[in-house]
Amino acid sequence: MKRFLYAVIVAVSMQQFSAQELYMPRNIKKAYEKGTRDSSGAPGKNYWQNKGIYNVEVKVDAVSKMVSGKETIVYSNNSPNELQELAIRFVNNLHKPQSPRSGFVSKDFLSSGLHIKSLIVNGTKYSVNSDDWGTVEKVKLSKSLKAGAKADVKIEWEYPLSVQSGREGQIDPETFYVAYSFPRISVYDDYNGWDMLPHSDRQEFYNDFNDYSFAITAPKNFVVWATGDFLNPEAVLQPEYLKRYKASLKSDKIMHIASEQEMKSGKVTKPNKWNVWKFKASHITDFCFALSNHYVWDASSVQLKTKRASVQSAYKAGAKDFEQYTGWMRYNLDWFSKKWPGVEYPYNVMTAVQGYADMEYPMMINDTSIPDDLRDARLTADHEIAHTYFPFYMGINETRYAFMDEGWATTLEYLIGIDENGEAAAKEFYKNFRVKRWINDPSAEQDQPVITMSTQVSGAGYGNNSYVKASLSYLALKDYLGDELFKKALLHYMDNWNGKHPVPWDYFNSMNTGSGKNLNWFFQNWFYTNNYIDLKITGASQLNDMLTVNVDNTGGFAIPFDAVLNYEDGSVEKLHFSPSLWEKDQKHADLAVPIKKKVKSVTLDGDIFMDYTPENNTKAL
Repeated sequence: MKRFLYAVIVAVSMQQFSAQELYMPRNIKKAYEKGTRDSSGAPGKNYWQNKGIYNVEVKVDAVSKMVSGKETIVYSNNSPNELQELAIRFVNNLHKPQSPRSGFVSKDFLSSGLHIKSLIVNGTKYSVNSDDWGTVEKVKLSKSLKAGAKADVKIEWEYPLSVQSGREGQIDPETFYVAYSFPRISVYDDYNGWDMLPHSDRQEFYNDFNDYSFAITAPKNFVVWATGDFLNPEAVLQPEYLKRYKASLKSDKIMHIASEQEMKSGKVTKPNKWNVWKFKASHITDFCFALSNHYVWDASSVQLKTKRASVQSAYKAGAKDFEQYTGWMRYNLDWFSKKWPGVEYPYNVMTAVQGYADMEYPMMINDTSIPDDLRDARLTADHEIAHTYFPFYMGINETRYAFMDEGWATTLEYLIGIDENGEAAAKEFYKNFRVKRWINDPSAEQDQPVITMSTQVSGAGYGNNSYVKASLSYLALKDYLGDELFKKALLHYMDNWNGKHPVPWDYFNSMNTGSGKNLNWFFQNWFYTNNYIDLKITGASQLNDMLTVNVDNTGGFAIPFDAVLNYEDGSVEKLHFSPSLWEKDQKHADLAVPIKKKVKSVTLDGDIFMDYTPENNTKAL
């Protein structure tokens, strides 16, 4: 039996943490002062964001491994500022030998990068030497783009697919994951202007919400899977496979659209030398696609509240985990829509492709096969699909604030894992795969406050902040507020910022408003400190029917925990203490617990909030 007890604090600090103001950098503060963001947590009355409408024609040559294309971008400058330049981002220039990277790469990773054939802005042709470009470069405009005006940008380009496949590249000689495949206009926002941070292969991405229309020219016998709605299946699929595909869009049954043998037979696609596959997606932060001439193609769909969403898998024949993916994804979309976060899956399709990245993209995931551990494989899918909400639905700046998306995906992975595998197994996985890597990290000096920009954190500190500590903070807040109020506040934050670009202070303020509580003391504790998890019992005594336990919060984090009482008669009782225990004094608490029996010993158990020194968490009386 577990009793839930709001602890009586015998001695409390007079400091009122709940009234404190959270530090914010002066550029963020300026955005609030200008009214683009509001202290309520909502976008301010002067909020704006820029947008591009992209029409892209792209061709993938399976022999030369070249991706070539041309695009027209209608770019709207919705800012109040006149733009003297455009920043063009091309993530795949990471493959150029001279590009800065976060770690070692093999020769198969390297390539010549982007070659710009032509760049025209509002009818003016620009001479650019793309050999000198990194992952983001500015182009000085001959005529500035005024506030409220539009620019017509035309680019022709090509680049080679790297032999080594990670987030993108050649999965095998006839299977390609084509992501970050087109030059795009970088984000220009209200708090930092042009986003000029180079991509280093560690931090992830930050893009505008754009509209994309793609015409993908693929070789004969290659099937294409992509972000967005598939517009022309009749033009590229043979009748039998078109029939199967269309049937999958209306069925709960998992269907094999095409087997490996059928793919290799050349019967699946129209017998043209090249087929043009068309897709469209609106108000979304990125677009990617994959193609293969031998991957198995499975599909089904799931009925959600307002629509039926397609789920599809593309994988190498015999991959035991990917044979389950379509069913897993049906479950994912339904569960995330109904349970946590409780927002209907916002798109019409989700496709999983067997690759090497364990990486999310809008409406697609690129996962490593883990055929010998189906539980691990499924949790990987859970995590990547959870990213649908953070960063895609929410427009997170992952480059700067990875904890705003990875922390939530880790939390949602844990919560759905409880449902899939049981609470004990989910907790064990979370502790082993997440928390232990942080709490036992021998390089603790790399551990920095979570609010630290992700680009500024070294070594294990990046993963600790982005995944572990952030997730623990969200779960601690869930425990503090209770499920009902926590979900109310979370949905308030999501409703404020879906389709927009929140920063951490928008999260803090939205949760304050949504919960009706000033949680600044909690956010200060979890996001602005070098705290860790370490409780210590400094004393315990029983006087008649009252047990007093003296607890030092050596590590400092405001965590929930259980006090496990072992009675002399052999019985055991658990008392739960929420993080509210630490609101007034985050360093010490005296627990006053009414009891009716003689206590033999007391142990503090944080469960998934694993203690750095558990040996001092038990006291005999």
